[in-house]
Amino acid sequence: MSFSNFVAPWWFLLLLGVALLAAGYVVAQRVRRKRVLRFTNLELLEKVAPKRERWSRHVPAAFLLAALALLTVALAGPTSEQRVPRNRATVMLVVDVSLSMKATDVKPSRLEAAQVAAKSFAEGLTPGINLGLISFAGSATVLVAPTTDRVAVTQSIDGLKLAQSTATGDALVAAMASIDSFGKVVGGAEGPPPARIVLMTDGKETVGTRKAFDAAEDAKKAGTPISTISFGTEEGVVDIEGRQQSVPVDDDSMKEIAKISGGEFFKAASAEELRRVYDTLGEQIGYEKKQADASKPWLLLGTMTAMFAAAAALLLGQRLP
Repeated sequence: MSFSNFVAPWWFLLLLGVALLAAGYVVAQRVRRKRVLRFTNLELLEKVAPKRERWSRHVPAAFLLAALALLTVALAGPTSEQRVPRNRATVMLVVDVSLSMKATDVKPSRLEAAQVAAKSFAEGLTPGINLGLISFAGSATVLVAPTTDRVAVTQSIDGLKLAQSTATGDALVAAMASIDSFGKVVGGAEGPPPARIVLMTDGKETVGTRKAFDAAEDAKKAGTPISTISFGTEEGVVDIEGRQQSVPVDDDSMKEIAKISGGEFFKAASAEELRRVYDTLGEQIGYEKKQADASKPWLLLGTMTAMFAAAAALLLGQRLP
């Protein structure tokens, strides 16, 4: 642990005082011993003095010095990197509801598995996160603006309906617009809260007024990373108007969107994998690492050690040190 991990390292100067006390104790013991040897009849002292281990009388002083050292560390304000819940952030969950999401390569279907995992993600986010929801097929629809009301989000997830086409770029544009509008309302002196888009889709972009890669560039400029989840397998098949149509996932596009925007790409080929992806995102989004106060353990140890010093003094010397 370096001095940079302490808020007020100058308090360590008190350790010089602790060292002086230790030295003074040693000197006092030597002076006391000389006086005892000078004025005591040793033969008589051996007969009447209680037999006690010499080291035991030093136990209270040792505990007291240790307590002072521990309390000095606490005064110096030690800090440590700790995982703490975010108190402000905006997340837009963007879910693909194109017809390919009814494929059953993920049981019971891609959409139903996605709904279960997305609801778990929403319910598990820390309270300080404002979560919004967008569904998209041929167009994007903002179902829930960013809010801390998880019930509104989960109810909207339950109500997702399938539709034709996949306008991924338009969905990202809608997500950026929602984040921007919300940031202007709640920004205040600290500015808009940090934001992220979580995009879950299973297929290629087919329509839209804005290309997904261009929207990802816009997100990068705005400082909003996009975490992409490519959901499904290469074997996905759906029945459209009586014809079997292959609907393989488009991993390459999702990787590129994440790369352009500065986000992360995740692959989920099953309901369990999707749940794990959302759990990972929940940890990343809901918490941050900060240097937080870590003096309490030192204060506790110092106080307990001082109490041990007092107890040892009473037991061994019938007095407090």
